Amino acid sequence: MAATDINTLSHADTERRGIFGRAFDFLVRIAECNHRVRRVQALSAMSDAQLAARGLKREDITRHVFQDMLYV
Repeated sequence: MAATDINTLSHADTERRGIFGRAFDFLVRIAECNHRVRRVQALSAMSDAQLAARGLKREDITRHVFQDMLYV
């Protein structure tokens, strides 16, 4: 079985949001497409036991994923 979901705003809704709202939405979409953000989401969805098996704690997920980019 296939399911589809389309999240679109009507033209009137996008006009009311203004340029800054639309720019913010664009930046959010860029961030959500980032492979690191998807990795954080995947790890966050795991149970504490699954994270422990990987040697991680929930509070260390972001540090683990972004460790080569940021000094945290």
